[in-house]
Amino acid sequence: MKIIGLTGSIGMGKSTTAAMFREAGIPVYDADAEVHAAYDVGGAAVEPVGAAFPGVVKDGRVDREALRQRVLGDPEALGRLNAIVHPIVGKARVAVFERAKVAGADMVILDVPLIYETGGEKNMDKVIVVSAPADVQRERVLAREGMTPERLDAILAQQVPDAEKRARADYVVDTGKGLDAARTQVQAIIADLRKPTV
Repeated sequence: MKIIGLTGSIGMGKSTTAAMFREAGIPVYDADAEVHAAYDVGGAAVEPVGAAFPGVVKDGRVDREALRQRVLGDPEALGRLNAIVHPIVGKARVAVFERAKVAGADMVILDVPLIYETGGEKNMDKVIVVSAPADVQRERVLAREGMTPERLDAILAQQVPDAEKRARADYVVDTGKGLDAARTQVQAIIADLRKPTV
């Protein structure tokens, strides 16, 4: 079973692209969704994150914006947060692999925003980068509620630049040309990944 990383900077269309793989019958592990679940009421990260960052738990769940403010631009705080969250989401990832093996899947997509930032590409058979022109990316992200140009720039400063991701990728899905074009690219990637290797 091949392990395929799917990554891309904010606003590139990674979640939409992951859904296209899911629609094609390929199991997808969504790291962001697992973090959301861990931060929600009853989630495994609520208590330890609340202890490490007093005041970020509100109404029984981690307030993601409050937490973001605490760790943005603070590598030490971000490291403490990752040390709590990574083992929790790692358990969910193992469960996805086990279900995929039982189902006889030939590949699993790991939808992880920070593959290159964390060195995760070493654990993947191939990496797909989702990309779009910078002006399209900014337009998409700035349309989100509460997003500002300054906040977007701060987020991008923590991510490997898109050009570098594209250069390091095994495959690139360009979402700047619309959904149909992206779906065609996804289908071509799946076909290529399923080619027998000599």
